[in-house]
Amino acid sequence: MRIVTRGISVEGRSIEAYIRGRSAEPTILILGGMHGDEPKGVYVARRLIAQLDGKPDTGTGSRWVVIPVVNPDGYEQRRRRNVRLVDINRNFPTRSWTEITRRSRMYGGKAPASEPETRAVIKAVTSYRPGLIVTIHSIDRHRHCNNYDGPCKALAQMMRRFNKYPVVSSLGYPTPGSFGTWAGIERHIPTITLELPSHHSPKRCWEDNCLALQACAAPS
Repeated sequence: MRIVTRGISVEGRSIEAYIRGRSAEPTILILGGMHGDEPKGVYVARRLIAQLDGKPDTGTGSRWVVIPVVNPDGYEQRRRRNVRLVDINRNFPTRSWTEITRRSRMYGGKAPASEPETRAVIKAVTSYRPGLIVTIHSIDRHRHCNNYDGPCKALAQMMRRFNKYPVVSSLGYPTPGSFGTWAGIERHIPTITLELPSHHSPKRCWEDNCLALQACAAPS
């Protein structure tokens, strides 16, 4: 696997992409750790990297680009937001972006794409031109799901066959400035927000989603 630095966080930590495959192949972009207090997503992304690196027959037919930790400063402190208290998943330049109070845990920054972590993800999408994106989060109160944005309901249903998570088009509350809106709805890139159950262990989250993630690959 190749490792490419796609950006630098506010505190100077590298935001790294792990890449396997050729640029001529359809690209799958996997994002973890957008919220620093959701370490299960980082764990699953890193297990996927190890699987892709250690087993060449995994996910053939596609180029895989995995960024396991989008928000490394928040992840270091196990905090949802980055060190400037911006929720990266509310900082994307969508038509719905809204400035709200900095006291909110979903504060989207002073302006869209104000944060280097956000810009690193935008740069990755622009550079790799993925045909599919999966961003891995976790959620409580048994709300885990395959949440789809853009033209990928069928993919979300296919993932359900492996992870048994409900398929939903909305989490049931507004998400102004979210990555799913920016990539899936406004740019029509098939985008899955994989919401892991926060009450499950990291190991179980990986076991339940190992095949669901691999199934995203194009046929070889």
